[in-house]
Amino acid sequence: MKIKHTILAAAMSLAATPALAHNWMPSDSGFSAGFLHPFGGSDHMLTMVGVGLFAASLRGRALIAVPASFVLMMLVGGAFGIAGFHIPAVEAVIVASVIAMGIVVALGWSWPVGAAAMLAGLMALFHGYAHGAEIPAGATVLPYCAGFMLASTALQSLGILMGHIILRQGKTTRPLGAIIMFAGLVLTFG
Repeated sequence: MKIKHTILAAAMSLAATPALAHNWMPSDSGFSAGFLHPFGGSDHMLTMVGVGLFAASLRGRALIAVPASFVLMMLVGGAFGIAGFHIPAVEAVIVASVIAMGIVVALGWSWPVGAAAMLAGLMALFHGYAHGAEIPAGATVLPYCAGFMLASTALQSLGILMGHIILRQGKTTRPLGAIIMFAGLVLTFG
């Protein structure tokens, strides 16, 4: 019972933080700004933890393929953002990805690994774009990208760990998916 309370408290604290609040980033040479960027908004954190939960619920090859697809496609999106390409409605799609990932985890359906990796990769393009487009002035690109990739991997690993703990107890990750979906709706509609 204690783990449920811990997970619920963590999810609610993420939902209570301001969405899309990236203005507090330090303006350094890169790595720390990149590492802190995914923690600057609950939209990023919820999606990445959700990707980890999704991978954990699918098990097997999905434990590597789904998070790896997310991180690699996030790097592609980051390159688009750094290069100055314009992608419309990025923030709306990022918030929609929170809701979508919550729904996917809440439904608990079994997905083919390739389809799950493609979904995660599609979401990651937009998250990566936001990271790249918001690179601080004067930040070095490679350390910045390494920072946001490492932080994203850590958040996904947290989701995988939470999923393993829950699944090992013979329970399901579906309630956490519902919490993520609800948090996405709160971010969308206030």
